[in-house]
Amino acid sequence: MSILSTTFRVLSLAALLLTLAPAAHAQGGRRGGQRLAQLENAKIAFITNRVALTQDQAQKFWPLYNEFSDRRRELNRNGRLLRRDVTDGMTDQQIRENFNQSFALRQQELNLEKEYFEKFQKVISLRQVAQLFMAERDFTREVIKRVAGAPGQPGLDND
Repeated sequence: MSILSTTFRVLSLAALLLTLAPAAHAQGGRRGGQRLAQLENAKIAFITNRVALTQDQAQKFWPLYNEFSDRRRELNRNGRLLRRDVTDGMTDQQIRENFNQSFALRQQELNLEKEYFEKFQKVISLRQVAQLFMAERDFTREVIKRVAGAPGQPGLDND
């Protein structure tokens, strides 16, 4: 499995966690929005630090990264909807088509990552791009650990 493929799977999970983690901890909608903002701010700080972005780089990088994240989040949302749509009442042909659509979305995700891999190199160094992907993976792992270890929340340790 390639690094890009692995990274993309981790990032897909991160996108899901960014959506679910605040809701799992929040008592109400407003508090959930605050948690999401805190998580996003923590991610920005984490990546900025790990990638060692200069102020000039950060000004160019973050709008590009946000665009990438928005497009990736939309593809991931569409993929989740497809997986949820498989039912016992579907014909074999409908299931096959669902899988083909899922494969097409995963290819679009890979193409998106390759596209932004090139775009990122125009504003940060190749080494920083590599650090970006590692930082995203590490941030996701940290979020998973914290969500799994949160008191009163279902997780790996207290199932």
